[in-house]
Amino acid sequence: MFLSDAIWGFFFISQICIGFLGNSLLFMLYMYTFLTQSRLKKPIDLIFIHLTLVNVLTIMFKLIPDAVSSFGVRHFLDDVGCKATLYTYRVTRGLSICTTSLLSAFQAITISPSTSKWARLKSKISTCILPSFLFFWIVNMLIYIYIIKVVDAKRNVTIIGPVYSQPHCQSKQMELHYSMTFLSIIVIRDLLFVVLMMGSSIYMVSLLYKHRQRAQHVHSPSLSSQPSPEIKATHNILLLVSCFVFFYWSNNFVTLYLFYRPEKNLRLERITGILSSCYPTICPFVLMKNTKITLKFISFISKMRTASSQETFSR
Repeated sequence: MFLSDAIWGFFFISQICIGFLGNSLLFMLYMYTFLTQSRLKKPIDLIFIHLTLVNVLTIMFKLIPDAVSSFGVRHFLDDVGCKATLYTYRVTRGLSICTTSLLSAFQAITISPSTSKWARLKSKISTCILPSFLFFWIVNMLIYIYIIKVVDAKRNVTIIGPVYSQPHCQSKQMELHYSMTFLSIIVIRDLLFVVLMMGSSIYMVSLLYKHRQRAQHVHSPSLSSQPSPEIKATHNILLLVSCFVFFYWSNNFVTLYLFYRPEKNLRLERITGILSSCYPTICPFVLMKNTKITLKFISFISKMRTASSQETFSR
């Protein structure tokens, strides 16, 4: 094992720890609020819970095999393990784009004015969340069944030509007809949800701009300096969508370049792993920013510390 391999491995482990702890903490906060704090829970919390769960699965099934291979264990997965690991990772990554699109669309409808044509959906969209999750899971599980057929564990052979390659797995030489159908389905799904995501984001940006213009006309410092919780949540979701689009398309670009590269490059394979896991790693910290649940949790912790210190001094 070379020093550079160990550096990659420690980098993967750091990303695993940060992403796992952030998503797990946020998942527990939302679950606690959803189950015990009825006055604080909102329908959008279900989307956050689902997104954090998908993020954890993406990080675990992508970065753990990459980290293990970086420390010199090249063939720790057999064909079945490789198929299961890669299939689960691709499904959860597909669920990530679907859930983020649903999140942006839900927030856009939530903050739309009562005079908007979207206002009629406000009372109905919360009932569509769970059926949407079921639809997303079924669609993505069906799409990636093809991976089970074409992917095997990596062998000690030189890989040349257009094949999908990761540090621990590789695809067989794909039949042109099936591979083009598979790629076309993925491209259509990605475009559909990215267009929905970007359309919702543009709509939210226009609403925020109009809100700011109205606040400036009112000339009230309280309106301009103290944004509402809905505005803060919208800012967070817009930042989340921007991070997703950047890392998602960066990863797709590197993956396609590696796919059609005549000779495979282990460093590029590891870079794709980092890029694909940056969004699920950053996501919980963006969502925790200025959220009421996080503020309540911080207040609860501070009260516990104060009570503990008072009890210590009283002794």
